[in-house]
Amino acid sequence: MNDRMILIADDEAELLEMVKSIFERAGFTQVLTAVSGEAALKICKEKQPDMVILDVMMPRMDGFTTLREIRKVSKVPVLMLTAHGEAEDKFTGFENGADDYLLKPFLPKELLLRVQAVLNRVYPEKERKVFFDTAVVDLEKAIVQRNEEVITLTAKEFQLFEKLYENAGRIVTAGALCQAICGDFWQGYESTLATHIRHLREKIEENPSKPVALVTIKGIGYRLNIKGVQT
Repeated sequence: MNDRMILIADDEAELLEMVKSIFERAGFTQVLTAVSGEAALKICKEKQPDMVILDVMMPRMDGFTTLREIRKVSKVPVLMLTAHGEAEDKFTGFENGADDYLLKPFLPKELLLRVQAVLNRVYPEKERKVFFDTAVVDLEKAIVQRNEEVITLTAKEFQLFEKLYENAGRIVTAGALCQAICGDFWQGYESTLATHIRHLREKIEENPSKPVALVTIKGIGYRLNIKGVQT
């Protein structure tokens, strides 16, 4: 969820930087800022952020006007920030399509929780489970379920499986797999890769000595076969 692009619009430079730092410290990697409603609208059209945080009291184009203009081109979730506590401001925001409303001053944790709640509602995480004939790999928990047995994936096995899953149905070279679990200094790791592959097969294959899900492409690498993915 922290890879979602967040746009913050506020004409107060100090507050703008403070809110940006709150999200960056929380692990958000794409945080954009705008010092006016006009700039926020331009960024919305060009960058298409996943969520917008709008200050109400901005000069020229205030937050409500900006929200109305955004709603003409996008359904992106919007949280309004304001120093005013009047109920009428809340009604105005919601009537124009705001998803939530937060009064200044606010606690950083409250802002993060509000934003996470909106993101979770608008962009629900898909269940990350991979089904094989005799096993199910749960990528959220890094486990393999076989009948009533639950088997934990090691960190290397998890990284290896994720790389294969991202390329399901396609050949992934041994070098690419080594780099995925070892970084740039992977040369000479091929024999250890084979060991990880063997252990992974023991966890997901019905017959590890005759694999059908995780197959070797001789002299090149490996391919993960999943139902519904063309091989």
